This record gives sequence, structure tokens and C-alpha cells, in this order.
Amino acid sequence: MRPHSESIRAHAIELMRQGIPNRMVAERLNIPRGTVGWWRSEDRKARGETYEQPTDCPRCTRREFDTVAYAYLLGLYLGDDHIISKPKQHHLSIFCNATQVGLIAAAEDAIRRVMPLPSVRGRHKTGCLEVKSYTKHWTCMFPQHGPGKKHERKIALEPWQQEIVDAHPWEFIRGLIHSDGCRVTNWTTRVVRGERKRYEYPRYFFTNVSDDIRQLFTDTLDQLGIQWTHCTRNGNPYNISVARKACVALMDAHIGPKY
Repeated sequence: MRPHSESIRAHAIELMRQGIPNRMVAERLNIPRGTVGWWRSEDRKARGETYEQPTDCPRCTRREFDTVAYAYLLGLYLGDDHIISKPKQHHLSIFCNATQVGLIAAAEDAIRRVMPLPSVRGRHKTGCLEVKSYTKHWTCMFPQHGPGKKHERKIALEPWQQEIVDAHPWEFIRGLIHSDGCRVTNWTTRVVRGERKRYEYPRYFFTNVSDDIRQLFTDTLDQLGIQWTHCTRNGNPYNISVARKACVALMDAHIGPKY
């Protein structure tokens, strides 16, 4: 590979110090973008400058953000999703059934509407697709993040989060159902005029091991006037059921099945 002259390097550094992106510097001087990136890194070191990844985090920049999308994303996160926050690895992971393309698209859209700048990628795993958004600032947006599993620690909303949930309760419920819930068809039998007949009816379930998260779900249902019941299975009280016809119809109007 032909080495670049010192004059070319000096010109590139001058352009970068003017705020011109690496890509444009590389195109203007007809040199590889990787070379430009290396020169920028070396120039920062020489000047003792610490690089800070650009961010559009609403909590850090105080900018306005899409609170409707956030209410939905908060429900997804509290359900069955998590944040990885390590010294060299930071991302939000939303797990979706690989066949539920509508849910995958909704998760990606909500992420981009809350924080557009971080990259968003899909990673296929056995039977599912992991939607990942890379930035350490997701811990700012979801202060419930912490060591261990969610059901092993206290989960409570910050006042600013509760305000958003109160303003957009259906989006919060939709996120929780899409993450840790389902809509099913149940059946039962009744004796009518001496004849046993089978009846089918739709029902929503929300299943989560965390007492706090189930409480957030049921408190929001109460706010919306949705009647619910505890449904214990195999001795575990982890299920919340909504089965009354009018309540199911209302949830269908705002949530509907995952697809």
C-alpha cells in the first residue's frame, strides 16, 4: 500500500478539525475512510482530547422526545427485555418472535422515535429476532436497569415515567402485552336444557414473575377501567387475566393480537 504524504495527512486533519465528517474527508482527498479515522484518533491522542460518542439522549440533552413511543417501549422493556451495560458494550435488546414481523417493525420504530441517533440492528437467534440499539444512554431512559433479574429487585417508575404512562396508558399496556402477554381463545361447557354445549371466548393474559411489574400492569388497567383477575397456574400467581367481554373488546380496539 502506498504511504500517504505528510501534506495529505495534515490537510485531512485540518479538515477534520473544521468538523467535516470522516466520510467526506476521505472522498475529498481520495483516501480510505479507515485511514482518516486512524488519523483522527491519533490527532485526538496528541492533543489529549477524550472522545465522547455523540448522543441525542432526551435525559442528557433535555430535548423533547416522542412520549407515545416511549410509553410503548417502556412496556416492552419491563416485559421480557433488557439492557446490557458493560465498559465496552452497551445496548438495549428487544426480543421478538421471528414470525411476528409487525411486532419487530413496531419495536424498531419505537426505538428510533425515542432516540434516532444510535444504530439499530436485528440479530437472528433460534426462533426469535433480537432488535438491538447500541448506546449506553438507554440506562438514562430506563433507570430500572440494574444487576440481576428484574423480579429479584425493586421495580418502580420515576415520576417523569409515571407522568408519561398516565398520559399514554394504552401504549404502556400494549407494550407489556406485546412483550409478556397474549390473546387466546378459551372454551368452557354449559348444560343448556339438558344438553352440554361448548362455548368459546377470547381472553388476554399477562404473565410476569415480578410482583412490581404485575402491579404496574394492573394499576394501569384500573386507570383504564379494565376489569382483571389473578390466574394462578401450577401454584404460581404470575398471570393476570382479562376475560370480560366488554373489556376484551376494548383491549382489542387498542392492542389486538401480536402479529
